[in-house]
Amino acid sequence: MVSKNNVTELIFTGLFEDPEVQRMCFVVFLPVYLATVVGNGLIVLTVKASKSLHSPMYFFLSYLSLVEISYSSTIVPKFITDLLTKIKTISLEGCLAQIFFFHFFGVTEILLLVVMAYDRSVAICKPLHYINIMNRQLCHVLVAGSWFGGFFHSIIQILITIQLPFCGPNVIDHYFCDLQPLFKIACTDTSVEGVIVLVNSGLIALCSFLILVTSYIVILVNLRNRSAEGRRKALSTCASHITVVMLFFGPAIFFYMRPSSTFTEEKLVALFYTVVTPMLNPIIYTLRNAEVKIAMRRLWGKKENSGVE
Repeated sequence: MVSKNNVTELIFTGLFEDPEVQRMCFVVFLPVYLATVVGNGLIVLTVKASKSLHSPMYFFLSYLSLVEISYSSTIVPKFITDLLTKIKTISLEGCLAQIFFFHFFGVTEILLLVVMAYDRSVAICKPLHYINIMNRQLCHVLVAGSWFGGFFHSIIQILITIQLPFCGPNVIDHYFCDLQPLFKIACTDTSVEGVIVLVNSGLIALCSFLILVTSYIVILVNLRNRSAEGRRKALSTCASHITVVMLFFGPAIFFYMRPSSTFTEEKLVALFYTVVTPMLNPIIYTLRNAEVKIAMRRLWGKKENSGVE
């Protein structure tokens, strides 16, 4: 890679050019990132410590929260510190590492959302067999499969990218490293590589979205013969998951359907799914889930009491 590259350092154009606006963004986004880490961390700790949250649904939720922390931490800390600097730089190796982990955790999250949809469909469509089907061994296999799927996807993206020569310019029109902005500064034609990575990401997103839609169609069909109260209770357990899926796939649909020239809109949409969405997920799951809220109160109530003693 060294022999083919004259570029060892890359420069981000950033989100905004105005220093005052950047400082305002720092004041806004630092608390958002801290809320993301603390909120998702609380869910992980609560699920692990609470005896009432040992069902598969919460097992998957704890891993989703762990992935959210990792996904956000791949981009946001560097982005926040860059808001206070005039020249925003990253090494070429650091850029490739950021791309790898961004795609790794992003696809892992997609696959976990699919796993959670499968869990809800089994719970609603086959309640009597739920415990036997969603046993501990299967849950661990599904989580491991999600991590492996993310790793395999990301390895493909990196193996394609690492072969490209970079001889200048070294300015990336974004606030973090991603494949398409990096391809634009490679000193070779990257149209084939661009199609390959787009198909790689697009197929995973499309197939996962279709599986998710199919899962909820199956759930809705299964609920037709239940009472209104039964439908309400069943759908309430799915509401948080549906909301998170919409927040995750909404920007993805925009990304693939947008005109290729709308760089500003692309940055703003990327800001939503890299900074804002990971913070919203713990809020959505705690506000709409009474069991999680009760478990958090019990857990932290016990800690406060033990501290008083």
